[in-house]
Amino acid sequence: MKNLTKYFLTICLLFTGYFLKAQGGDPNAVEMADVLHQNGKIYLVVLVLITIFAGIIFLLLHIERRLMKLEKKQQEKH
Repeated sequence: MKNLTKYFLTICLLFTGYFLKAQGGDPNAVEMADVLHQNGKIYLVVLVLITIFAGIIFLLLHIERRLMKLEKKQQEKH
């Protein structure tokens, strides 16, 4: 689990710089976010993103638990 966390954090940090540079222009001018905020739809976007990330985290934890159970069974056989 520690290796997975380190790997995920490293990937996030690497892509953060890439995505920030890809935005270009004035960093204070985010037109799409302004329009979504004015229409009140920004909360829906945030909710969808949180749901997706929560699902990914849940899936990873579930896989990790199943893998640990399989490893314990494998060790008991030997």
